[in-house]
Amino acid sequence: MKDLSLSILDIAMNSVKAGASRIGITVEEDGELLTVRVTDNGCGMDADFLARVADPFTTTRDTRRVGMGVPLFKLAAEQAGGSFSITSEPGRGTVVTATFEINHLDKPPLGDMTSTVTTLIQGSPEIDFVYRHTTPGGEASLDTRELREALEGVPLDTPEILAWIQENLDEEERMTAS
Repeated sequence: MKDLSLSILDIAMNSVKAGASRIGITVEEDGELLTVRVTDNGCGMDADFLARVADPFTTTRDTRRVGMGVPLFKLAAEQAGGSFSITSEPGRGTVVTATFEINHLDKPPLGDMTSTVTTLIQGSPEIDFVYRHTTPGGEASLDTRELREALEGVPLDTPEILAWIQENLDEEERMTAS
């Protein structure tokens, strides 16, 4: 995938399929490393599946026998001088962590995180998403639990709410780049 945001979308969709009710997406840039962490409270993986999850021929899909999301994300991290890890426990959830050297020639661009987060909320409005992107220039964040409380029952996938989420996150992301 050309942008990391698309890989993050794929990993988060795995969390949705795993039955997660809460998904956290954290992106941290400290000047040297870009760290991406996706956490969930889904069904988790047993040790056998976890040991094979980075193999492209390991997938939970029944529509095709190849799952490229995790292997490509792992490869991108390693090619950019970083690392990749997955921890998981059945019944407790999964944590996927990838690091990238920010100035490495092979580091893919982060991409459009605003669209990634908005797409996740639109596709699974019942799930709690907690997003945080920190850089030396600032922080962009969104917690759908806080939005639900403020909206007093208005669904998150309402077009006006999704447009507000998109606009608000776009503004916060622009501020982190300053």
